[in-house]
Amino acid sequence: MPQASSLFTRLEYRLAEQLFQTRWLPRSPRTQRLTMHLFQRCAEAGHTAALSVYGNMLFQRGMTPQDKARGARYVLQAAQSGDPEAQYQAALIYEHGCAQYPRRHDHAVTWYARAGEAGHRLAARRLAEAYRQGDLDLAVDEQCAAHWQALADQPVYRVEAHDSPMH
Repeated sequence: MPQASSLFTRLEYRLAEQLFQTRWLPRSPRTQRLTMHLFQRCAEAGHTAALSVYGNMLFQRGMTPQDKARGARYVLQAAQSGDPEAQYQAALIYEHGCAQYPRRHDHAVTWYARAGEAGHRLAARRLAEAYRQGDLDLAVDEQCAAHWQALADQPVYRVEAHDSPMH
């Protein structure tokens, strides 16, 4: 019965996403708890987009170090599953570091590159800037900077899943 639970998880995720994005619905504590509960259930079921969204929320807004650590783990799990927004968030985690994931510019560059190649314009823009300025322990390289800038300037061909509060 894995397909049924997978279908149910996808439906729960769509509901959580709608609750999260709907502007006309009152932002009551009850609605917020329901939304977060649905995101959590979907993330725990391994839903990649839920891991990305819920993980980022926990990492950014979690009240305890355990929440932030779980959020970072979820983001990295979604990044490894190929979610471009999660890859961008993973790059930010490694660029700036946090308690459980120390600053690692080599990991940040890897995640920015994966996200940029997948069409994440902010990731490509960050790499272009890094190559222009020699950030992230990269040598200044105008050719590489131009490559990443060209990717950043392309028309949007993939919808970025959600805006990042960290950029």
